[in-house]
Amino acid sequence: MPVSINHEDFSLTTPYGQVFARCWYPNKQAQAQPLAPIILLHDSLGCVALWRDFPALLAGATQRNVVAYDRLGFGRSDPHPGDWSNDFIRQEAQRYVPLVRAGLGIERFIAFGHSVGGAMATHCAALFPEHCLALVTESSQAFVEERTVLGVQFAKEQFEQPGQIERLRKYHGEKAQWVLNAWTQTWLSPTYADWTIEQGLPAIGCPHLVIHGADDEFGSTQHAHRYAGLTGGSSEMLLISDCMHVPHREQPQTVIDAVCRQLSCVS
Repeated sequence: MPVSINHEDFSLTTPYGQVFARCWYPNKQAQAQPLAPIILLHDSLGCVALWRDFPALLAGATQRNVVAYDRLGFGRSDPHPGDWSNDFIRQEAQRYVPLVRAGLGIERFIAFGHSVGGAMATHCAALFPEHCLALVTESSQAFVEERTVLGVQFAKEQFEQPGQIERLRKYHGEKAQWVLNAWTQTWLSPTYADWTIEQGLPAIGCPHLVIHGADDEFGSTQHAHRYAGLTGGSSEMLLISDCMHVPHREQPQTVIDAVCRQLSCVS
């Protein structure tokens, strides 16, 4: 029998602006939360809507509440407050994720991040070890690789073609150009070239699932190996063949099955 997945939208008030969030529930009782929920952190051009049907599928398979939110500057959230810096990854985990958790009443959680969201999720696991019970990183960058730079440069050139920015406006509205600039100008800047995920990162003790497409156009499998080496707890690395940068869209069942295995012993 198919599992009925309900969802609810929230507008969370923070000192920096309104943050849009959506929660998917694998049962009719929206407040029932027997297991720690999964918090999804989106990629550099992403938002809640661009997760598409994956959160509902994940909620049904894991029987956990799944939460996704638009970072400030993205999707249906308010514009970014304007203090964007090369420390934006740590800042998201340190400043904004606690506000989302507080607004939704979340104590214990599983952090799941795609692309740069995986780096943010990793910082969540390191900064909140008593609350983050498990970590899932998908297609996440560990350093500024030549392939990453070339991928960002190619995407930037594509978006400069007539009408292409409209693809972003569909999801980000008038913030679309800011979203594109925040991504491309950061990763292509010489001041960001030395960034690595290991810089200033405390040890990670929770279970960690590392997912990476073997054909990821934004990063080689070196990134997955770097992430797998971050944790002192159990670590599983899943390299998916015939898969590029968005495994949860390209091979969703493979990703969901791996997450279910990883979380089978996590309350």
